[in-house]
Amino acid sequence: MRASSALTALALTAGLGAQVSAQDDARGRQAEDVIIVTGSVIQGTPEDAALPVDVLSAEELARLGNPSPVELIKALPVSSGVIGDTNQFDSRSQATEGMASVNLRGLSPQRTLVLLNNRRLVPAGTGVPFVDVNLLPHAAIGRVEILKDGAAAIYGSDAVGGVVNFITRSDQEGFRIGGDYTFISDSDGDYTLHGSFGHQTDNFRMLLAAGFQHRSELLAMDRDYAVRPFEENPEGGWTGGGNPATFLPLGVIPGVGVAPIGGLRADPDCEVLGGYVTAAGWCRTQYTGFDALVEDEDRYQLFGQFELDLSDTVTWDLSLLYGNDEVPRYRSSPTYLLTQPPSASVGGSPSGFIVPGNNPGFIQMVTENPGIVPAGTVATLFPTLLFRPMLAGGNPALRDAGNELGSGLGRRENESFRVSTGLSFDISDTSQFNMALTYHKFERYFDGKDSFGDRVQLALHGYGGPNCTPFAGAPGTGGCMWLNPFGNQAPRNPVTGVERPGDEPNQNSAELIDWFFVQSWSFPETELFVFDATLSGETGWELAGGPVLYGLGAQYRQNTFAATYGPNNNIAVNPCRDTPVNGNTTCNPANGALAFLGTNADAEADNDVYAIFGELQLPVTDDFNVQLAARYEDYGGGTGSTFDPKVTARWQLNDTFALRGSVATTFRGPPAQQLADRNVTSLQVIASSFRPVDVFGNPNLAPETATNYSVGLLIDNGPFTASVDYFRYEIEDTITSEPLSGMVATMFADPSNCTDPSFDGLRERFQFNDGGGVPGAGTCAVGNISRVRTGWVNGGSLTSSGIDFILNYDFGDFAGGDLNGGITATYMLGNELGPETVEGIQVQDGFDGVGFLNFQTTAYPVPEWKARGFLEFTRASFDARLTVNYIDSYRDQRADAGTGPFAPNPYIAGNPVLMQGATIDSQVTTDINLRYHFGEATTFTVTALNITDEEPPLARLDYNYDPFTGNPLGRMFRVGFSSEF
Repeated sequence: MRASSALTALALTAGLGAQVSAQDDARGRQAEDVIIVTGSVIQGTPEDAALPVDVLSAEELARLGNPSPVELIKALPVSSGVIGDTNQFDSRSQATEGMASVNLRGLSPQRTLVLLNNRRLVPAGTGVPFVDVNLLPHAAIGRVEILKDGAAAIYGSDAVGGVVNFITRSDQEGFRIGGDYTFISDSDGDYTLHGSFGHQTDNFRMLLAAGFQHRSELLAMDRDYAVRPFEENPEGGWTGGGNPATFLPLGVIPGVGVAPIGGLRADPDCEVLGGYVTAAGWCRTQYTGFDALVEDEDRYQLFGQFELDLSDTVTWDLSLLYGNDEVPRYRSSPTYLLTQPPSASVGGSPSGFIVPGNNPGFIQMVTENPGIVPAGTVATLFPTLLFRPMLAGGNPALRDAGNELGSGLGRRENESFRVSTGLSFDISDTSQFNMALTYHKFERYFDGKDSFGDRVQLALHGYGGPNCTPFAGAPGTGGCMWLNPFGNQAPRNPVTGVERPGDEPNQNSAELIDWFFVQSWSFPETELFVFDATLSGETGWELAGGPVLYGLGAQYRQNTFAATYGPNNNIAVNPCRDTPVNGNTTCNPANGALAFLGTNADAEADNDVYAIFGELQLPVTDDFNVQLAARYEDYGGGTGSTFDPKVTARWQLNDTFALRGSVATTFRGPPAQQLADRNVTSLQVIASSFRPVDVFGNPNLAPETATNYSVGLLIDNGPFTASVDYFRYEIEDTITSEPLSGMVATMFADPSNCTDPSFDGLRERFQFNDGGGVPGAGTCAVGNISRVRTGWVNGGSLTSSGIDFILNYDFGDFAGGDLNGGITATYMLGNELGPETVEGIQVQDGFDGVGFLNFQTTAYPVPEWKARGFLEFTRASFDARLTVNYIDSYRDQRADAGTGPFAPNPYIAGNPVLMQGATIDSQVTTDINLRYHFGEATTFTVTALNITDEEPPLARLDYNYDPFTGNPLGRMFRVGFSSEF
């Protein structure tokens, strides 16, 4: 559908492909008024009502080169902090490979409601719940409507930041097929295929659609910016807990026993295998070279939509959706950091892992490197947080034809099934009644591998392997194997290609590695059942502008969450460090047997939500329209209920200018998975290395509430159209996870805090390396943290405000065709977060997050400006479009505080302060899209994306860029076609 007026063009400016209705008309297409379905339960709401709804049609997407969901969402000026590209090192996006979110205003993806044909979709069971838009039926989408306003009064929970409604085609007749291929350097390229069939009779309509998308792997080592030397970015995937590692020589001291007889020192093979020896003589190694910036991925969707007129007044509809996404080989570190010390029962130390002097790897090391340890050394100690079994040399147990690097491997798979059916009744010429049932299930499976720490210690003593009986005979005999923890286990660094000089007779066997490095898997499921009923039509009252319209409705929702864990990471199966060794199940605390990823308990949770709502549209005059809406929603239990009204108005001042605005209260209830009394383990950086952080659910969460304001000016002055909208969200009792960075910074700001009774509660959120797993016990120091407990809470306030701009100009005839241009932009005025308190201690001051990275805070990256401008030329069957994308620079606020990466660096001689990456530079990329129509049925497209091959700007993060904002791919070329018959 196309709009006939310039004001209608404003409804076609969904932040991207906005401004194309003029050239559509120029090509002779029939124009008609757009009917908006988002933001109102009243059928037939015109596009020029008071609602600030933008519309992005399939035609606009084609003119942009058919961007992928991630490309589309990241480019929206109205969206920030997007999950979509591999980002395994941020807790908000871990284990989301293959998924994509929408995050309007950067308020968090869980505050954006995503709909399909105006009906709800289930969020995934991820740490931050969101709807995976990758599995929507893209081959069937006719347009996307974006309501840039809180809409809880109409839709209920989750619509705090706005609504994104994907609308499928309803008028297709015949077949459509198409596809594209994207050329990406150092990659096998991405490609898509799609097909659909539509058919209509007098009383029956149907649409069948199928789509397939493939993303090819792009290794981090194939992008220079992603893998940098230590002194350029010590946070760029460098760890002090690697391999080759740092160890402590042990000897026998009379009257003391076995104890350190020298200081910590780097493995002598550290540098030759690509490591960095610090000023203190410790070894740091890099793990990101084993990762991928883009995972190999296959995804497909199947969709069917049917409508049958049962009579002149009754219509039945049914839609079915199935989607599947698989990442068969997700890459990560060859092995992980060991954050739990081994048990005494296997010969371990509370301080770390013991390597006896008869370990063959130790013997080879001291033979090749005389003087590396003092005389009298009988063993070495690898401190718990400074060691992992393998890193720089890769993992030989996982090395194969598709994994020459020896990266750690895992699998991710998402599966979505949705069925929705409804009945529509025309009660009269002016009234309609609708009822619908929707069921949607989303399943996610993800796995990886982690070490049983006690098995690692046994293998260091020579009692490793599946056929070994520990301590029954001499080490390394009778089916028992040695684990070599030193750099001489590795012939080469497969990332750098550098060979280690000498021989490696003590390489570790795949059989041994598979025995201690075991599979860990998780299977979260979410289900949504919805019953809706709405009644809408004319009230019978007339105002000067026309009939008063009404809408009434009721809704029931059931949200269900379940999480199942594999035996190796299930606390019911392996509660203790030594359970896999001797079957012991009695320990306190029970932290599980895995050394890094953590162990969890199976969990279930659900909630039932009841709602009633109503709406009035009041055409006070021909030029002044008001919409009133209200909703009452009851969650029951400790969550309670909420009542939220909304007032929206639009005033046509004259033929050129119009005003629109709204004020409303909105809310978001806690999702079932955040109410469950269970934890999810994330991995976050503390003291320059990753640590496991357990995020616990909270059955006592209350809804967060918000007051939203917006006011806008619309301009229609012939060839020039524009809209300028101010928005403001004031959110209280935000549902958020406690800020790790603030907890760490506050607890360890002053050594006296460790003994201050007022800090006892906060200290007990931390486990320390020498504390035996007891919260708060052990040496209270930031470098000694082994694990942290956080949780979901009702936190501080969040006030977000800004201005949206949409400007379009139709230049008219130019060179025998039509020239059109425009700019879409969002300017953020503020993203102010209130203070956060944990255990009675304020751990995060209030701050404004606009223009900042917001690392490990309760906010996402929020650039001050995001903009997109275009110039488009259309002549006959040819269309050319030039698009320029702009993301403003933003600041890593750790630089202003002189903390983290921007504190004096003790690992580099002279303790320099490295300020590179303190400001994440602005980004400007340029795209060109060329289309040619062969008759009415076939179109060919050639697109160049990021034609100047701009790299994402440096950020002091693991991949050296911000995956929430930037694009890792560089220049791309895409060729595509579509055809109808």
